[in-house]
Amino acid sequence: MARRCDLTGKQPSSGNNRPFSLKATRRRFLPNLQKRRVLIGPGQYITLKVSAKALKTLCKDLV
Repeated sequence: MARRCDLTGKQPSSGNNRPFSLKATRRRFLPNLQKRRVLIGPGQYITLKVSAKALKTLCKDLV
């Protein structure tokens, strides 16, 4: 199961952990994915994995 937003295509990115000693170790930044059912027609739903930012945009479009 890929960690990718179905609407925006956001995916994990990489960077460094930086402690006080400044020794860099690699880490991953994961997108904030949520599973949501989206209404696509009268009584028709589809389940999408969307990022929290895309979910806020979806809610904004509906109102």
